[in-house]
Amino acid sequence: MTRKFFVGGNWKMNGDKKSLGELIQTLNGAKVDPNVEVVCGAPSIYLDFARSKLDPKFGVAAQNCYKVPKGAFTGEISPVMIKDCGVNWVILGHSERRHVFGESDELIGQKTAHALENGLGVIACIGEKLDEREGGITEKVVFAQTKVIADNVKDWSKVVLAYEPVWAIGTGKTASPQQAQEVHEKLREWLKTNVSEAVANSVRIIYGGSVTGATCKELASQKDVDGFLVGGASLKPEFVDIINAKA
Repeated sequence: MTRKFFVGGNWKMNGDKKSLGELIQTLNGAKVDPNVEVVCGAPSIYLDFARSKLDPKFGVAAQNCYKVPKGAFTGEISPVMIKDCGVNWVILGHSERRHVFGESDELIGQKTAHALENGLGVIACIGEKLDEREGGITEKVVFAQTKVIADNVKDWSKVVLAYEPVWAIGTGKTASPQQAQEVHEKLREWLKTNVSEAVANSVRIIYGGSVTGATCKELASQKDVDGFLVGGASLKPEFVDIINAKA
């Protein structure tokens, strides 16, 4: 079966109404490959703004959410609130949430379950740090992270797995297409063994980590790379080139 190419833009904590408005105008006016699913991850304060301004053919994602619908959780947002803004996706487990804000595998699993139960699609992020890759435990780390996510998923059609080697995020270092393909292929094998062959064949595994207009085409040509989660470049016009990487 063919997996629809998926390109997520993670705007992180960047932009204001002026600059994001200009970016949105660029995206709305661009010629983009209709066979690609595109989702823009806006800061929570701009979710409403992004959803109201972006062409409906583009999805919008929150960059995080909490594991319960409401309550005394100052500063948090829930899937119910995200849906109320017309937004249908959330990014969970990003390495910055894990390593800057100390989110555990367990918490990310709980958030994943709650987001899916409330009808959000989840872009679930996994990836090893530099010392883990150099120590030869990349597979061990990403399989453990994937297991906690998998244990909390009932409907895989709403999940996109994003493999982001932490050493390649925002560093300008990109995993080589071969390195990315190797991990993606192993992840697919893990899913086949531990979830099901059908899920392994259908779930989209996307790559993140300093993806640019220059690196995207060769990465996109790898057979188990089903798209990208793009950081810095998603704030620039070259995001359109990345969306069209397979065109």
